[in-house]
Amino acid sequence: MDHSSILLLPYFQSQVLWSSLILVTLFVITIFKAIKSQMFDKATKPKIPLPPGPKPWPIIGNIPEMLAKKPTFRWIHKLMKEMNTEIACIRLGNVHVVPVTCPIIAREFLRKQDGAFASRPTTISTYLITSGYLTTAFVPFGPQWKKMKRVISNNLLSTTKHQLLHLKRVEEANNLVFHIYNTICQKNNDVGLVNVRDVAQHYCCNVIKKLCFGTRYFGEGGQDGGPCVEEVEHLDALFTLLDNVNTFNVSDYVPFLRGLDLDGHEAKVKKAIEIVNKYHDPIIEHRIRQRSSNTYDEEDFLDTFISLKDANNNPLLTTQEIKAQIIEMMMAAVDNPSNAVEWALAEMINQPELLERATQELDNVTGKDRLVQESDIPKLNYVKACLREAFRLHPFAPFNVPHVSTKDTKVGNYLIPKGSHVLLSRRDLGRNSKIWSDEPLKFKPERHLNNNDEVVLTEPDLKFISFSTGRRGCPGVMLGTTMTVMLFARLIHCFTWSAPPHVSRINLAESSHDLLLAQPLLALAKPRLAPKLY
Repeated sequence: MDHSSILLLPYFQSQVLWSSLILVTLFVITIFKAIKSQMFDKATKPKIPLPPGPKPWPIIGNIPEMLAKKPTFRWIHKLMKEMNTEIACIRLGNVHVVPVTCPIIAREFLRKQDGAFASRPTTISTYLITSGYLTTAFVPFGPQWKKMKRVISNNLLSTTKHQLLHLKRVEEANNLVFHIYNTICQKNNDVGLVNVRDVAQHYCCNVIKKLCFGTRYFGEGGQDGGPCVEEVEHLDALFTLLDNVNTFNVSDYVPFLRGLDLDGHEAKVKKAIEIVNKYHDPIIEHRIRQRSSNTYDEEDFLDTFISLKDANNNPLLTTQEIKAQIIEMMMAAVDNPSNAVEWALAEMINQPELLERATQELDNVTGKDRLVQESDIPKLNYVKACLREAFRLHPFAPFNVPHVSTKDTKVGNYLIPKGSHVLLSRRDLGRNSKIWSDEPLKFKPERHLNNNDEVVLTEPDLKFISFSTGRRGCPGVMLGTTMTVMLFARLIHCFTWSAPPHVSRINLAESSHDLLLAQPLLALAKPRLAPKLY
């Protein structure tokens, strides 16, 4: 060590000492404030009790149990079952997390007192995905959310825009059939094994890409209509974001831990966003430059975003708002339709009489001389009943996107403190035996048929959740319904489906870490229409 280093050593030591003292001081202050808050809470014990829940540890609440009993959603559902309650309160750090499994209570949150629960939590993943809360679905209640919701509802997902983009959706429905048919015929056979999850997810992604960007492929694409490396990487990144967007992350409940990325959660989200941006940004930036000096007809969502002007005839949306909102729309489009169709088909292969009834309905409505079209959807009541049953029994996510209370509120006989995270259980709302008393765990589409009324995929009474409801409900009900029904209808109208060779039944076991099928559905497909239709 040279002389200058020796002279600087006391300086570095003092810097380390001061940094350590600051950290310790901040930690002590945090603990003191938490203890003081808890003492105050006890001293001013509310007359209205909190919902029942496990006894929390001082300061950290039930975080130890959350970490020890993963996946957290299964621990929460098991806990509520053991406590025989349909609403609970679990304290994570200083946040009251309130899961709900009863439709009646859920309606009080999202209908009767919707205004008090219209906000969203601020988390590491939602901040990153929305580029600092510039979008719609994951953004806390406020002016930015109101602005973006108006844009989405009035300009992108309106009935008029839906009709204008009809041909783009038809292209992808046709390509779905073309791709599966080619996959089978490449093997010089009239029957072939198909990965239903793969084709369903890529179909959904293709539809939203075509609506946003006017393209199916980011790269060359496959001659058989299937994806190439670029499409696979892009889709995998979207599902990484979906897997991490509403996870139970310690740093989201203990603010002074933010930035440490203790479980690698933040790094996963950043990497996935980087991949998505690699494909999106060049298209968006080129289109903005191209459109800025020319008049043009709006051909897709991106054109619409660019064309919007404020009162001073300036662009209404920034480039960053456009980029972030498109990512959010991509995420919203790929998960629920593909998951519902995969589960429905798996359940119906195991009950061939259901598959036969749905196929017969399609033949009665469309015949076998043409492909089923969007105009047929109102008449496909049994097909839609099958999808409703899939949404009820097999949701993609265990909980709805969290709602945050903006004030102390009474729901039922319980206090819901300001800042609480309310989680409506998609899984247990749909399996609630008090509501679904007739074999709630059995796949029975006929339970959704009601005289001659048209069957719809929405469920405003929250007996299950397909598109949610209230002011934070999904604005894309029309698009989501169309995508889901067309995907399912094309699969069962154009092909017969059965279990793979040497397999008597499809294994319907759920994955241990989520609600998807433990293994992607592999099924034998055989064309059932004239070759010219494919």
